[in-house]
Parts: sequence; C-alpha cells; structure tokens
Amino acid sequence: MPEMFMIALLLVFLLALLASGIWVAFSLLAVGMAGIHFFSGAPLGNVMATTIWGASNSWALAALPLFIWMGEILFRSHLSEDMFTGLSPWLSKLPGRLLHVNILGCGIFAAVSGSSAATAATIGKMSLPELARRNYPEKMMVGTLAGSATLGLLIPPSIILIVYGVATEQSIARLFIAGILPGLLLVTLFIGYVVIWSLLNKEQIPKQVETLPLAEKIRRSRRLIPIILLIVGVIGSIYAGIASPTDAAAVGVLLALLLSWLGGTLDRKTFLDGLMGATKTSCMIAFILAGAAFLTVAMGFTGIPRMLAEWIGTLNLSPYALLAALSIFFIVLGCFLDGISVVVLTTSVIMPMIEQAGIDPLWFGIFVVLVVEMAQITPPVGFNLFVIQGLTGMNILRVAAAAIPFFLLLVVALILITVFPQIVTVLPGMMGG
Repeated sequence: MPEMFMIALLLVFLLALLASGIWVAFSLLAVGMAGIHFFSGAPLGNVMATTIWGASNSWALAALPLFIWMGEILFRSHLSEDMFTGLSPWLSKLPGRLLHVNILGCGIFAAVSGSSAATAATIGKMSLPELARRNYPEKMMVGTLAGSATLGLLIPPSIILIVYGVATEQSIARLFIAGILPGLLLVTLFIGYVVIWSLLNKEQIPKQVETLPLAEKIRRSRRLIPIILLIVGVIGSIYAGIASPTDAAAVGVLLALLLSWLGGTLDRKTFLDGLMGATKTSCMIAFILAGAAFLTVAMGFTGIPRMLAEWIGTLNLSPYALLAALSIFFIVLGCFLDGISVVVLTTSVIMPMIEQAGIDPLWFGIFVVLVVEMAQITPPVGFNLFVIQGLTGMNILRVAAAAIPFFLLLVVALILITVFPQIVTVLPGMMGG
C-alpha cells in the first residue's frame, strides 16, 4: 500500500534524525521538507517561508516568554524559603507532617513558574536538605517531590498548555482555567496518599519538634501573602476576562520584579541571568513550534492526517479505547522526548482522529498534559528524575522507584477526568468574556 509505505518512510526518517541527536526543530523541518518534496507538488520554499513566519508571528505566543521570565525571576528570589517558613507551621498536626511541604510548595510554585523541571529544582533545593536533616524517609522525600513537581505542567500558567493552545488553535485562557481543578485534584490525591502512608508507617515519621502558638504561625505565614497575591492577580484576571494571558503575563513579570526587589534579591546579575534564561528557553520552544507548524502543513499536503483519521475510523474504536491507545503512545514517546516536543510532534496527526471521535479538543489538552506528566517520571528520560538525581546524587532507578506511587496516582487522575469530564470543562464554561 503506497500510503502506508510513505508514512513508514517518513516515520523512520524522523526517528533516525532524533536518535542521531539533531535538534528537534531541525528534525521536524527536515521531515516536512522531505514530505513536500517527495510526496506532494507544493512549492517547498513558499510553504516553508509563509508557515514559519505565520507560526512565529502570533500574539498568543507572546505570553510564552513572559511567563517563562516571570518564573526565572522568582526562581532566583527567596520564594522557596518563604514558602517553607510559611507552610511548615500549619502541617505539624497532619499525618506526614513536613512531607506535605513538597506537595503544597510544588503546587504554589507551579502557579508561578509553568515548568515542571524548574518546580522540581526550586522546591527540591529548599525541602530535601531540611527533610533529610529531620530524618524523614528518603523514599517519601524523593517520591513526593518527583510526583508533585509534575504540577508545573498542569497548574496555570503552564508553558505546555500555551504550546498546545498555539499548535491546535485553542483558547489559551480557557486551557489555563481548565487546568485548575485537575491540578487541585492531583494535590488532593498526593496529600491523601501521604496521609494514608504515614498512618500505616507511623514509626518512620519523625516526632514533632516544636509547637508554635497561633500568633507565631500567622506571623510566619505572612511571607506567603505576596506570592498568593501574585497568583490570584494573574490567574484571576484571566478567569474574569479582564486580561488576556499575554496581558496577565506582562503584569506578572512586573509584579515578580517588584517582589524580587522588595525581597532584596533583584540586582543587575540576577536580572540579566533571568532575562537570558528566559530568552534561551523561549527561543528553543518557539523554534520547535515553527518546525512543528511546518511539519503540520507538510503532512496536510501529503494527506497523511486524513488517511490516518480514515483508518482509525475503520477500526470503529470507542472514544475510551482510542484514549487508552493514545495514553500508551504518549507515555512511550515521553520516555524519549520532552513534553513540549511530544505535544508539537503529534498534534498534526492526532487532532483529526480526536475530532472524528467527537472528543472535545479543550478537554483533550488537559488529558495530554496529564499523560505527559506521567512521562516526566518514567525512565529512561523522565526529566524530573534527572533533576532530582542531580539534587540528591541518588541512582536514577531508586528515584524512579520512589516515584512509582505518584505515577499510579496520575493514572487515577487520568481515569477520573475521563469518567467525569466536568472536572476539566466546568470552569472554562463559567468564564467571563
């Protein structure tokens, strides 16, 4: 069958390029060029020029470098220390005690960074030494950090949701709001697991060292107020329809700079380091998006997405069976590529199948992010595992083993949003103009 031969040839070519270590963006461009040149009569140069320019010249994409910069600024501030000081006094009575700092700290930092790796690195630097000093079990220290850091991909402002929104032409604001309840669901599942584990293994949890009066707890918690106001300002303005994600990101950068300056961590070096870090990351993602956009158009000229969608249609898969198959596909792919590459690499082929199956693209965006989160803690290329290995010096397999319960909790969350899609869709449906 010539169509299947064409698909197999281009797939092998793409895998060979990725396996050789060539940048993802160059690999996508090369496969798109090969598809147009050999399997269609479209003018290659004109298609490439207009597609890459169109993918880069997007106002929605302007939110990406701004949110990344906001995260870079706060990454270099006293945010992590403030969170530990503000959260720890309230957790002494909860089974698991300070292990919950990892979960809640990651949840809070995820709401200002948008990056899973940055969340793992920032919270890990702060919490792991403190928890080790208090003799908390290593497996739970590492597991809670590995699992909770994946919240950086889901809780808005999520970088990967911006990428998905641009790649699939979905509303980024609605995607952001759709990620809130699933993010809170994951936080609840993680806390519940730690509570149950701690009740079953009381002897492994260190005894409470100090009991603070209420006034002292409140005094320490004041350090959380600025960052909570930042989160509420950015996410609340988007939800109310007052600001677009790009406008809210610009305000977030200004507030992050102000917080960093008031905290005494903003100087010329940290400002330039944050700016350069955001520039490098943003350029990398924008380059990948441009390559993916060109590949999407090239695949359209070859007719591959239409053929695959028709083939899937002939299998008469139920939506649940299709989602199960795609989950396995994304997890396997995520073992070898980072989350953003997985999303941009697959949207051109996957979206026609999703639309044909009658699945809501907005809901599917959250579904994809949850599956990509699972891949973040799956060897051999789980990015969170590498970050935590670098922080602790532990063997990567020990880190992966500690993360297994949280991988299973992500599976539970995936099942829950599939059975109850309202968890994802209810807030976007209530949004203001």
